[in-house]
Amino acid sequence: MKRRWLRLGGALVAALLALALGGGYLALRTSLPKTSGTIVLAGLGAEVEVLRDANGIPHIFAASRDDAYFALGFVHAQDRLWQMEARRRIGAGRLSEILGPRTLKTDRFFRTLGIARVAERNVAALDSETRAALVAYAAGVNAFLAGRRGLLPPEFLLLGAPAPEAWRPADSIVVLKLMAWRLSRNWRTEMLRARLARRLSAAQIEELWPPYPDDGPVALPTFAPPDGAELYRRLPLDALWARTPPGAPGGVGSNNWVVAGGRSATGKPLLANDTHLGLSAPGTFYLAHLNAPGLNVVGATLPGLPLVVLGRNDRVAWGFTNTSPDTQDLFIERVDPGDESRYLAPGGSRPFTTRREIIRVDGTDDVIITVRESRHGPIISDVSSSAADVTQAGEALAFAWTALRDDDLTPQAGLKLTRARDWTGFVAALRDYHGPQQNIVYADVDGNIGFYAPALVPIRKSGDGRAPVPGWTGEHDWIGFVPFEALPHAFNPANGRIVTANNKIVPDSYPYLITRDWEASYRARRITELIDRRPRHTPESFREIQADVTSLMARDMLPHLLRARPGTEVARAARALVEGWDGEMARDKPEPLIFSAWYRELTRLVYADELGPLFDDAWGPRPLFLRWVLEGGGERWCDDVKSAGVESCAEISARALDAAAAELAARHGDDPRRWRWGEAHYADHAHGVFRDLPLLGSWFGVRLATGGDSFTINAANYAIGDRERRFVQVHGPTFRAIYDLANLERSLFVLAVGQSGNPLSPYYRDQAERWRDHRPFPIPTRREAIAATAANRLALVPR
Repeated sequence: MKRRWLRLGGALVAALLALALGGGYLALRTSLPKTSGTIVLAGLGAEVEVLRDANGIPHIFAASRDDAYFALGFVHAQDRLWQMEARRRIGAGRLSEILGPRTLKTDRFFRTLGIARVAERNVAALDSETRAALVAYAAGVNAFLAGRRGLLPPEFLLLGAPAPEAWRPADSIVVLKLMAWRLSRNWRTEMLRARLARRLSAAQIEELWPPYPDDGPVALPTFAPPDGAELYRRLPLDALWARTPPGAPGGVGSNNWVVAGGRSATGKPLLANDTHLGLSAPGTFYLAHLNAPGLNVVGATLPGLPLVVLGRNDRVAWGFTNTSPDTQDLFIERVDPGDESRYLAPGGSRPFTTRREIIRVDGTDDVIITVRESRHGPIISDVSSSAADVTQAGEALAFAWTALRDDDLTPQAGLKLTRARDWTGFVAALRDYHGPQQNIVYADVDGNIGFYAPALVPIRKSGDGRAPVPGWTGEHDWIGFVPFEALPHAFNPANGRIVTANNKIVPDSYPYLITRDWEASYRARRITELIDRRPRHTPESFREIQADVTSLMARDMLPHLLRARPGTEVARAARALVEGWDGEMARDKPEPLIFSAWYRELTRLVYADELGPLFDDAWGPRPLFLRWVLEGGGERWCDDVKSAGVESCAEISARALDAAAAELAARHGDDPRRWRWGEAHYADHAHGVFRDLPLLGSWFGVRLATGGDSFTINAANYAIGDRERRFVQVHGPTFRAIYDLANLERSLFVLAVGQSGNPLSPYYRDQAERWRDHRPFPIPTRREAIAATAANRLALVPR
């Protein structure tokens, strides 16, 4: 009888627990948006119709452009509210208010940059039409916040975060500048070079950053730290490196290309674009279609902004890749020895501009910082220590960045771009584009193709921006920007194609400096090769090019692996497998895993000994450097400086293969034939907050085995220096599109994960396999075609 009651009691507890969990689940589902019916809202000028199709993509039909922007703000808030909240908090330096001390480092840095303050001034500089669009968008976000029913998205509940504050036009600018930040990294490269200058010779630093292959002879450019390494030793560079968020990693970027009608089966241009960013769930972009008088545009939007960033209207299409220009410089300011509140400048000393920032930290006391600014920009060295420590050293490090200017008009350019009707209108829109610099390819229904790389690119009085420079002399100051007419551009080139993949875009004769740090040309070479392989292209052939996973880097380096003479049986078996390999980084094959593991070990063995404790910070693929070393130009790098003997590159290559094979055998078994690239190399679309938590990380995250590597067209970048996750893909195409200018309704799109930011939604991860398997879909813009397949109709009615 007792056991019976225990069983009944256990069943009752289980039933109550199930009911509680079920009730919790039902409660959580109230965080999903209303997508059908009618919602009455204040702030609209007229009724707006929102048709959501089978992929959860909203098609917004409005009687005015401002109402369309209002509705876009509303649906962004419906589907991506947490993402919008997180982005503006990151950019404004306010994450610690909800996440506590663990994000204080990030907040200190972004408060020091002052992005939120600059954003306020940028709004004031915009024309009235753009300000009206930002106001309308903010009103749409706030209409959702004011009228929502049910719970906020799960992140707010799990973190105990407060309901979002009202959205403001400046918040949209913060989101845009945060994207610019993600696409910029040269300041970290400058700092890394300065740190290495305290350990390596100038010649060694030159060799680690070889010139772009098309730069001509093998001779390397000269790099000489100003005032020698001693100046860098007096700066807290190591502490600053540890306390500042990294920019975008090297080896990643985007692809775009366009062919003229003469190279297309339809007789009209075709344009392809895939944008490579950090993988996340939800993803970076959100697909939407906006229709209003004078506006019919579809493509990728950025939640937080009232515009289609990448896409097409009914006459033109465009796509972006990152130019990676040098628009950030580090200036070493010398503190006035007679007055630590001032710094030296040409013509005499000047006072630092100062401001007080209060960072609220959940669970502990507020943190108060004093931010100093010089004529070059905010003093970021104060992030690493107290102002007293820095001034005592006599120098401070200022950060100059074009995005911190008060007159940034980039949102204005974006809105004009969506309404461009031809090349003339397209170029006119880009005159207001200040950054981040992008390689923008263009095509129109009249058969024209083109390219422009707009931005404010600084002209320096002297120097090339590759390392921190003295700020007190004025010798390295910015003295202007590259004139718009002189920025790289082309219209209807004679060869009928334009290809960019973060590769060098200007010849040696170009009179202005854009950057010295172009990405290696592997992807651009492969795209060009595949375009030229066919006389005429179709959307399907473009889709095949986007899906290509042949690594020209692997082909270049493979002969060096094959010359290795490993000492273990498993390494010899692995080497035998790659003898006939063609460099295809297929996820279901062992060869890509063998090659990648060997290459990773090779990079470590070649230059970890010289770099010592700085190796992890500088660890990267560096294929141009490695190839130069292995082909005899720098064999001294293969010698282990810690050993008594002198090692050759052949010995180091064999050691790398032995070590790689042993590691793979421990992880995947002793038979290399059973190893698979996809088992180690999977796309990890992780959540920004919950990525490392066992249950929540799995619920919010999306993982798929993938092919490719950092140098394939279908880019699948992994962090080579990550000792735990090794080959896990963390960057890649977050958005793909193919535009058919013969019939723009046949254009194809796909996101990396899905439309929704709520894991309870069927649209949270529904595009992930289509993305992995390259199965994009059309997004019609004609009302009748949309209505025929629309899953939901929502009417937004003015109050």
